[in-house]
Amino acid sequence: MKKYFWIGLLVMLSAVAVACGGGPAGGPGAAATEAPAAESPATEDSGEVQLAPELSVYNWADYIDEQVLADYEERYGVRIIYDTFASNEDLLTKLQAGASGYDVIFPSDYMVVQMIELGLLAEIDVDSMPNFANINEAFKNPPYDPGNAHCTPYQWGMTGISYRRGNPAFADSPPDSWAYLFDPAVMEKYTAEGINVLNDQRELMAAALFYLGYSPNSTDRAELEAARDLILQAKPSWKTFNSEDYYSTLMESDEIVLSHAWSGDAAQAFWNTYDEAEGTGNWLFSVPKEGAVRFADNACIPANSKRQETARHFINYLMEPEVAAAITNFTFYPSPNEAAKEFIDPEILNNPGIYPPPEVAAKLEWLVDVGDAIFIYDEMWTAIKGQ
Repeated sequence: MKKYFWIGLLVMLSAVAVACGGGPAGGPGAAATEAPAAESPATEDSGEVQLAPELSVYNWADYIDEQVLADYEERYGVRIIYDTFASNEDLLTKLQAGASGYDVIFPSDYMVVQMIELGLLAEIDVDSMPNFANINEAFKNPPYDPGNAHCTPYQWGMTGISYRRGNPAFADSPPDSWAYLFDPAVMEKYTAEGINVLNDQRELMAAALFYLGYSPNSTDRAELEAARDLILQAKPSWKTFNSEDYYSTLMESDEIVLSHAWSGDAAQAFWNTYDEAEGTGNWLFSVPKEGAVRFADNACIPANSKRQETARHFINYLMEPEVAAAITNFTFYPSPNEAAKEFIDPEILNNPGIYPPPEVAAKLEWLVDVGDAIFIYDEMWTAIKGQ
């Protein structure tokens, strides 16, 4: 049933889908305003851990199977207060503004570095988390968090271009270049039908930098200004800036025909529009030839959490093989959990659009902390969103 999406990815050396967070939100900022409950004696099967009656989790939208949360609540008697954010910058802004009450958060790799430097993350002891042994060695001791001193890997994926299958503009050549997002001459074939870009500072700047032949982690002002100008030139051709629910509200409803996209979201749009009679879904995914972002999202604990023991317990739970597999089977994002592979849907595990082959993986780069150049990025982003 999933063969068509697989073949499409192989032909294009692409097709990736990325999703972020999800579940019953407590309303914007609900977790931040609720007073933390004290940790209390654990339930029978939680060993010596002293669990709080509540735990506040702040994650990306649509980035977890809600049953995973329900199972934890039933198994351990801990009520999960769940809220979502749309970008790493939104998460950082909320924490820097003094939000308290969040116990588990899910920043991406480069944002982990910034949060560590700002003292926003608590240290964790992975030796006290038995399920950390399930993590693939490639995701242990990452450069953005040496020794996994602050976070454990949660999901990973790629960023690229998702496009509407069957649209005449893509009949002769699938979107294999960032030109489909930045070149007005290329975009004029489908601009009227709608283009979406991720409302994410580093992701959009990285796409522009890749297209210009620069590093996605450039700190050179001239290169960043060139990326800004490229984006401003293309911006009139774009319909929306959306990184939170674009795959469901824009892609699946055919409000657009092309989107800057995370691989997991593209996969969800594919399967949510799957037609049994035709044997395919409406949305495919491509990794541009100039290169694209590879990312890892991580489970971390804010330094001001009052329920850190319960938070560590919950993070350890997320690394149980069956739990990690359930998350991947829901989000279509690859799991860093090696032991989970036994329980992951084989059609997901063997799909090169989700678990990329070497020739695709070779084109992917991490976003890293850019130090003080982040102020230049902020300046460029203000200009982009202000015009």
